[in-house]
Amino acid sequence: MFTIQHIDHLVLRVKSLETVRRFYQDILGCKLERENTSLGLYQMRAGNSLIDLVPMDQEIGRTGGSAPGCEGHNLHHFCLRVDPFNADNILRFLQERNIGASPVEQRYGAEGMGPSLYISDPENNVIELKGPPDT
Repeated sequence: MFTIQHIDHLVLRVKSLETVRRFYQDILGCKLERENTSLGLYQMRAGNSLIDLVPMDQEIGRTGGSAPGCEGHNLHHFCLRVDPFNADNILRFLQERNIGASPVEQRYGAEGMGPSLYISDPENNVIELKGPPDT
């Protein structure tokens, strides 16, 4: 009937739109592509996908119940495939911006085993930055 091609978008419910938007824009290089302020939907371009930010105090964000906190999150993590993946450069870039990162490890993803590391956005959503598969 159909074949899944890739993840189209994911939606994060956020408490502070501006803080989280700046993180995805300034740290990860996403661009604000579209906003629907009447619904509370702010769509950030992430390569071929979108990361949608929906503030908790606006229409869409209110539909998901209470805000994520210490005892619960929106999701475990999501993974962004990045290229190039130069671990030293990425870690230096993150450190200069006071973004903590896990050690680089080999992990399995959609393309196979390859290097990756974990960071968190300002609201503790965990993001895996994944490099190309090992050849």
